[in-house]
Amino acid sequence: MSPKERHRLKVLTQIEKRHMTFREAAEELQLSQRQVYRLMDRYHKHGDAGLIHRLRGTPSNRGYGEKVRTQVLILQKHQYPDYGPTLLGEMLVQYHSLHINHETLRRWLRSAGRVHFERSKRPHRRKRERRSAIGALVQFDGSPHDWFEGRGPACCLLHAIDDASGRIFMRFAPSENTADALATLRAYCEHHGIPKALYTDHGSVFYAEGKLTDVGRAMTTLGVQMIFANSPQAKGRVERGNRTHQDRLIKALRREGISIIAQANHFLASDYNDDHNTRFASQEQLPDVHRPCDGYDFNNIFCFQTERQVRNDYTITLEATFVQLLRSENPLPPPRQYVTVRRWLDGSLHIFWKEHDLDFSVLKAKPKAQLPRHPTPAADHPWRLARLGRYKRHTTIGATPVALRAPSVAPESS
Repeated sequence: MSPKERHRLKVLTQIEKRHMTFREAAEELQLSQRQVYRLMDRYHKHGDAGLIHRLRGTPSNRGYGEKVRTQVLILQKHQYPDYGPTLLGEMLVQYHSLHINHETLRRWLRSAGRVHFERSKRPHRRKRERRSAIGALVQFDGSPHDWFEGRGPACCLLHAIDDASGRIFMRFAPSENTADALATLRAYCEHHGIPKALYTDHGSVFYAEGKLTDVGRAMTTLGVQMIFANSPQAKGRVERGNRTHQDRLIKALRREGISIIAQANHFLASDYNDDHNTRFASQEQLPDVHRPCDGYDFNNIFCFQTERQVRNDYTITLEATFVQLLRSENPLPPPRQYVTVRRWLDGSLHIFWKEHDLDFSVLKAKPKAQLPRHPTPAADHPWRLARLGRYKRHTTIGATPVALRAPSVAPESS
């Protein structure tokens, strides 16, 4: 019995004991006296069960018929066995024209014993408020997973999500490596603009103790603040997004029959990213603080960069090979100076000194050592004769040259 029905039972008991009249009972229960008489009659005939609402346990007049419920359970079993209630509801609308609330689907699946997901207990953490402007903070993370479910090799989803609006930008890559991270961040900047801050984990692609990685250098050059999370929960928005895409995106790739990274990236750019943002990103009119990309040379920013010292023969060593610097319109650096070596994302190599592009050639072998500037003196060279005492040096006394013989060297006694 519900609390309301137990209260009615208590009032009817007071009437039987003549502690309360029907008029007083009607005022207490906020019913008419005629309805109180009906309740008393049912109570006398059926006891406590007579006060329980007679529609309890019967199908709702506003509910779905058993035929619809059976059809949905059959579809879920054969076509969507691993779909949750929310995603299942979207598929029913999109492909079967069945509009059923996700909570109703959850109740049907639970009654059929097909619940495949239960939220685990998590410790309480204080909620961090979202940023107030689009582009104020972008969370970035990689999610390695078997995205193609064995149809193709395992790969990594590089996922960027705006903290204020929840807008996503994603690309697939073989792994969470520096080259693909740079390419994804460059594509994000070209599409949306340069954000104010980037929030990542302490992965080796983004963080190195005491120095900047190539990703950190690129972001610093663009004036983007790098923020590093100390726990997965700290960047919970992108982590929860990874979990969502490991459910929704995997099934979307399965429906499209996609099994390679190139096709998956085309699907993300042409369909999935925009559809997901339309469904789940905030549509509130927020200010956008992304900065334009005008004036930035992205080829020289999103690249691999290092420095090398110039040798006396104007060569540098790079990746166990020798590179010869050549004369050109731009001045060559003096020996022992450092040049900047950049390898662009397309694989081409470029060398700069004071931001001047230098010409160079890659040598196939180590350059030969140059001959000394002063060759070894011959046997009859005056320098040798002077040391041996057989060379007459001339000097001038007044206007007459006088020959002076070098003092003889006494032989050493044996």
